[in-house]
Amino acid sequence: MSKLPNVAIAGATGAVGIEMIRTLEKRNFPLNSLRLLASKRSAGKELEFRGKKIVIEEMTEDSFEGVDIALFSAGGSQSKTYGPAAVKAGAIVVDNSSAFRMDPDVPLVVPEVNPEAVKDHKGIIANPNCTTIIMLVALNPLHKISPIKRIVVSTYQSASGAGAAAMQELEDQNKAIARGEEPQAEIFPYLIANNLFAHNSPIDDNGYCEEEMKMVNETRKIMNDDRILVSPTCIRVGIPRAHSEAITVEFENEVTVEQARAAIESAPGAVLIDDRIKNYYPMPIEFSGQDDVGVGRFRKDLGFNNALSLFCCGDQLLKGAALNAVQIAELL
Repeated sequence: MSKLPNVAIAGATGAVGIEMIRTLEKRNFPLNSLRLLASKRSAGKELEFRGKKIVIEEMTEDSFEGVDIALFSAGGSQSKTYGPAAVKAGAIVVDNSSAFRMDPDVPLVVPEVNPEAVKDHKGIIANPNCTTIIMLVALNPLHKISPIKRIVVSTYQSASGAGAAAMQELEDQNKAIARGEEPQAEIFPYLIANNLFAHNSPIDDNGYCEEEMKMVNETRKIMNDDRILVSPTCIRVGIPRAHSEAITVEFENEVTVEQARAAIESAPGAVLIDDRIKNYYPMPIEFSGQDDVGVGRFRKDLGFNNALSLFCCGDQLLKGAALNAVQIAELL
């Protein structure tokens, strides 16, 4: 782009939308103007950006005239309705929902992994699922040493993955328990405080939930390799924000622990946390609110040849959503 872009955020009042605003400001994103769009019930309210109040507008199909980049965080149905309208008006859409991720004409981008895919867009660029982003930031530096054959991953996903209301529900449940009262579950199907359960997305006929299949399909698309085998298990845990993942990865050739540690130390978007003496590895409490993905606990896997096991943490609202979208906009 030859001029400073006019930017819009669709779904500006949601948890990810709020983080998009903060991320644009924190990274000093070069823009000419910022338009904040949300539902009718939020129209007229104000949010602050760079010390100024911006009035929230109701999102309609006519909201994108003059917009160059539209960051969408309004849910899949909204993206399908208003995304094409934004493209028709001349905007490039960076969509955080799952609506377009597996469309063969839509690039699925993690800037640290496949930034070159951005140039192939036809008006829409998809932001991958949070768990996929966090995992591939950790694994791509190792993939460069030796191609990945197989990934076995178990996720420990925070309440933030279900939005601001879910985060509030976890807080309310914790307070109720502390008062000796009976906690209530409304957003999640089960209590999330002091608990964990299988990810609450629909179960496929193969027994895997929608969240797990996203990790399978999105990994292959981003890595441009349908041969990679992915065995995922996705779990909700009673943590406010930042997802964690336990990963075993098998390579075509041996990758040593020392090679893996060195690769992460020099990798963009990742930070090595790997202290065996102190038994100190990535923790979600330390990566909540952080841009980087923490990676560590490297060890030779005992079940596969040419395999390593590791642990990583990343903020679901930031690198898993808002930050990744803004980084895509920076590539544009």
